[in-house]
Amino acid sequence: MKDQSASVKGLNPTGTGLLILLGSILTGSIIWLDWQNGSSLKRSLLVPFLVSTMMVGTIGYRAIPMLKQLKMGQFIREDGPQAHLKKAGTPTMGGIFVVPVGVLLGVIGSQFNPDAIAVAIASLGYLAIGCVDDWKSLSNGQNEGLTPKGKLLLQTAIAIGFCGWAFYSRGNAITTVHLPFNLFLPVGLLFWGLAIFTLLAESNATNLTDGVDGLAGGTGAIAFAGLAAIISPKEPELAVFCICLSGAYLGFVIHNRNKAKVFMGDTGSLAMGGALAAVAIITENICPLLIISGIFAIEALSVTLQVGYYKATKDANGKGKRLFKMAPIHHHLELSGWTETQLVGMFYAIESILVLIAFVTR
Repeated sequence: MKDQSASVKGLNPTGTGLLILLGSILTGSIIWLDWQNGSSLKRSLLVPFLVSTMMVGTIGYRAIPMLKQLKMGQFIREDGPQAHLKKAGTPTMGGIFVVPVGVLLGVIGSQFNPDAIAVAIASLGYLAIGCVDDWKSLSNGQNEGLTPKGKLLLQTAIAIGFCGWAFYSRGNAITTVHLPFNLFLPVGLLFWGLAIFTLLAESNATNLTDGVDGLAGGTGAIAFAGLAAIISPKEPELAVFCICLSGAYLGFVIHNRNKAKVFMGDTGSLAMGGALAAVAIITENICPLLIISGIFAIEALSVTLQVGYYKATKDANGKGKRLFKMAPIHHHLELSGWTETQLVGMFYAIESILVLIAFVTR
């Protein structure tokens, strides 16, 4: 392991340092966006962002002890990275105090915009699925909750319901995919199959990304801010909704940075993906979301490749080979010698670049 870690030897930021860097990047970007949009204080995105960050950060100091009292301690996979075993017992289900705050502030900030309310309901629906999944895992005393089939059926039901609202709200106007460089591709009824797939894929991809202190929360905060920047000229109400969730997840990183005092669990990660996808669908920004969600896509793809390669290389004894040391890819990097803060810092940088690409090519 010493030889492997030599390749990433050098700068090893602290969790607090990454939090400060993340907050500075997001705050600076939002100030720049407000300046570009010529927003007055009343329409500023910075104000709801800061309010959401501070509220979640403050509430966390009360919510985490309550989660401990309720014995919401996370179970750690024995076949996972050995360094993670010491995290056993850390409270999970942190999404329960993150998502409702961000969603509530987002709806209020949007002045109760109907589309924002619909996105909020979808987000809370995915939160509910994650909450049940986490609760069953804790009740069973192992890292297994809802069955994959049961979880997928529930996710699909919410996806269909949200797409039904989107069609009712915007009709045939929402059957177009917004491509880079302000190009549009009419896809007709195929849009709805694509939309449902986007909700399922995004929510599961963000769920898989939640495995290292500060990783999902930080990349999620960047992704929401990036999506807000892209849609703000035409959809200011939904931009406020996104920026409130960006602030909420940044507020969560205050407590989830290395060494984490709480995990978001499926409760927070499923809702994150559901909210991102719902906003992208109703604003016809599925393609920009695909660029923004590059980190989440790579995490999900690594799991798919790992499973596929294992099945394809099974021998007579039914044992296959592994493409990665462990999937998702962040665990492979950990086992290759990267510290948690090194890989989180790298992922933050990549996510920021992806957001910039999506913004420039919008």
